[in-house]
Amino acid sequence: MNRRYRKTIIAGNWKMNNTLSQTKAFAEEIKPIMPKGKWCNVVLCVPATNIQAAVRLFKDCHIAIGAETCHELDHGAYTGEITAAMIKEAGAKYVIIGHSERRQYYNETDFTVNKKVHAAIETGLIPIICVGESLEQRELGVTMELIAYQVKCALANVAPENARHVVIAYEPLWAIGTGKTATAEQAGEVCQAIRTVIRKQYGAHVARSVTIQYGGSMNAKNAEELLAQPDVDGGLIGGAALKPADFVKIIEAANQE
Repeated sequence: MNRRYRKTIIAGNWKMNNTLSQTKAFAEEIKPIMPKGKWCNVVLCVPATNIQAAVRLFKDCHIAIGAETCHELDHGAYTGEITAAMIKEAGAKYVIIGHSERRQYYNETDFTVNKKVHAAIETGLIPIICVGESLEQRELGVTMELIAYQVKCALANVAPENARHVVIAYEPLWAIGTGKTATAEQAGEVCQAIRTVIRKQYGAHVARSVTIQYGGSMNAKNAEELLAQPDVDGGLIGGAALKPADFVKIIEAANQE
């Protein structure tokens, strides 16, 4: 982490979990144990049906709310979809874009990711843009080339003043929901490479302002080691974000010097 230049952000991705009543129970459990102070920013990305309630429930413990995806268009005959404007008006501040599960199950591509990034920025949401390689791609030795391509596609035609405020989440596909985790060195190496791509495209000032998270099975046990890497500025947390005590331990790891 490098708090001198950029925000440290711990974001939970609830995926398709937690009803409204379960969201309320989570809030009641986490509030008494939340760390004091505001060293790192904390975000919960929740199902769309929970956004308004979550904004209200977590307001007094300084947890911002995000959505888990958005549509690239601002209106239309797309049954079941949700626009960035709808998310913004519901009170969310962030939106996850291009998560591997969206790419795998809902055919999202690098080009639709770019459209969604623009939709989020134009609406005033902060996009958390996910990039990552499969185990086969890592074993072929193409990780850095693939990640660079994904980052360049996601940020295509994004102005420098907007690029400095996006969040990039490096999520190796082979470490999502598998219990496997990249070593701290592996995570740090890819996050550094992402910052290099941004620096080449936008310059040093923008590159050092962008928050880059690690998102492959970060948990209470490995968070401190991962966050000690200079280019790992937080985490996008899956399973551990569903357990208040574990989520708080990750926040505490991010709050350490």
